[in-house]
Amino acid sequence: MRRNNYESGVIINAALDDTQIDAIVAKFKELIANNGGDLKNTDLWGRKRLAYMIQKQKVGYYVFFRFEAPSEFILKLERMYKLEENILRFLTLKLDKYALAELEKQSANLAVKAEIIPEIPVIAEVEVKVDEK
Repeated sequence: MRRNNYESGVIINAALDDTQIDAIVAKFKELIANNGGDLKNTDLWGRKRLAYMIQKQKVGYYVFFRFEAPSEFILKLERMYKLEENILRFLTLKLDKYALAELEKQSANLAVKAEIIPEIPVIAEVEVKVDEK
């Protein structure tokens, strides 16, 4: 059984409550784990304006799953996306070695930037009085 790295982007109906969106995300995380997948990362981008209307919606909630799974699982995953009525669009990509190298490079850069940026000290609040004349 061949295992590949994938990234799956999903646009969820943004009219749902946050708890409903979290339930959908948890459902697909569990689906990936239960079918031999190894979930590497989940990026929750949140609510974003769509470039064009999809199913009469102007706003969507973007979620990206990055995982390693058997190639046979992708058909099952995309079928579950189609059956979930609150998913507006989805796209699953197979990541090659160059894409994986670029993702590692980006995550390393983010880690370095987090170390470089110092904590900003909190300055005491100063009350400014303005003469109203």
